[in-house]
Amino acid sequence: MEVRAAHAADRDVVIALWQAAGLTRPWNDPAADFDRAVQGETSAILLRHDDAVLLGTAMVGEDGHRGWVYYLAVAESARGQGHGRALMAAAEAWLRARGCPKLQLMVREGNDAAIGFYRALGLEVQPVVTLGRFLH
Repeated sequence: MEVRAAHAADRDVVIALWQAAGLTRPWNDPAADFDRAVQGETSAILLRHDDAVLLGTAMVGEDGHRGWVYYLAVAESARGQGHGRALMAAAEAWLRARGCPKLQLMVREGNDAAIGFYRALGLEVQPVVTLGRFLH
């Protein structure tokens, strides 16, 4: 099994995994998110696969100060086998290689399973409030 950066040709299978994992929302366009990440100079989508089977994804990006992880997803049939852990390790390596001093990610309120997963990896709930606004 390996982790590699996604290419444009991976778009449909990656988005299908994101949808199956319940990560997409009507107000976010996953195709646009995929395209921006794959085409960006400060972002990538990391794929974990076994032969031709996509097992999981992690979108990573850095803003010059913090590194971010989005769209961590593991295929339901592959959960509990360490793929999420491997993708987070790959995301951290990607960010370290770019000199990011801190990794951050957001988890939707009420997603206790995800919070537990990240806490088991040593991440901590941060004392911040996230604010936002749609720009379109």
